[in-house]
Amino acid sequence: MELFAFITVIALCFYLLAVVCEDFFVPSLDILSRKLKMTSDVAGATLMAVGSSAPELFTSFFAVIIAGSAESIGAGAVVGSAMFNVLVITGISATYKAVKLSWQPVIRDVIFYSISILVLLVAFADGIVTSLEAFVFIAVYVLYIVAVINWEKVLPHKDVKFRDIAHAPENHNRWRVYSRNLLGLFLPDVYVKPKRYMVTFLASIIIIGVLSYILVESAVAMAFILSIEPVIVALTVLAIGTSIPDLLSSVVVAKQGRGDMAISNIFGSNIFDILICLGLPWFIVTTLRGESVNVDTENLTSSVILIFASLISLIFLLFYRKWNIEQNSGFILIGAYIIYLAYVIISSVT
Repeated sequence: MELFAFITVIALCFYLLAVVCEDFFVPSLDILSRKLKMTSDVAGATLMAVGSSAPELFTSFFAVIIAGSAESIGAGAVVGSAMFNVLVITGISATYKAVKLSWQPVIRDVIFYSISILVLLVAFADGIVTSLEAFVFIAVYVLYIVAVINWEKVLPHKDVKFRDIAHAPENHNRWRVYSRNLLGLFLPDVYVKPKRYMVTFLASIIIIGVLSYILVESAVAMAFILSIEPVIVALTVLAIGTSIPDLLSSVVVAKQGRGDMAISNIFGSNIFDILICLGLPWFIVTTLRGESVNVDTENLTSSVILIFASLISLIFLLFYRKWNIEQNSGFILIGAYIIYLAYVIISSVT
């Protein structure tokens, strides 16, 4: 009964995260990106990536500051989420609508994503993260933002413009409508009151933070009841759940024909997850406590290596398909993730 209660709480948190991010957080970011006159791929790699990765950021932050077995949950959620993003979100986006990509922003994101993975592997090498290593994570992300803003000057490419937000998309799911109306008591509807988008943005962050804290605590409790390592729960259940906002936002823009924005969001989210969702909490904790953070990397290092392998495979697929991702390629990517998931589960019981 206790296990069922925690599973119910986790599922409810996932659902509420999806509603908050899709109906309130991401739309407010969309308005902000238009105000800042960002191109589609720049917004996807920065604001959209940051917004849809908010669950991972808060999950990692609370996991780091919670003592004991939770220390590796944040890292596990980020590593597992990165694999889910590259394989499943890209695959599902392609199954909805064939995606034609501009190679220029993809090359940019691949370069920095590769650097992010290498930085993570170095930090995981001894299982101890120092304040200097955490600072390097943040510094690399700052360089990435600079590159994103200036990349079009180096390699110009055609951009798909934003669509104006006229009204909320229709939803005939009554539970979704009830949830949206309930959250509307705390979050201004940007479709009705677009000028209050910053209030929606900030309030969404608070709600996402609360839900993420509950997620971490519930995951730790569930792992204890099942007598399995918390990092395994993070690599699977939490990784998929916290990636729901990325999945929803990428599919929406891919269906609109903004494939570059969808892929930039995926890569940008992964880069943000690794460099900020891990680097920032680590830096804050190591600086305030004056001591390093221990990370159980036994089940993480192999997953990080697999992330790098999946990246290489994806680039090879894009190059072979001349920067097109169609339905068949999408199914291949989804199948690859199922194999990865089976590997994680089997390795945890052997």
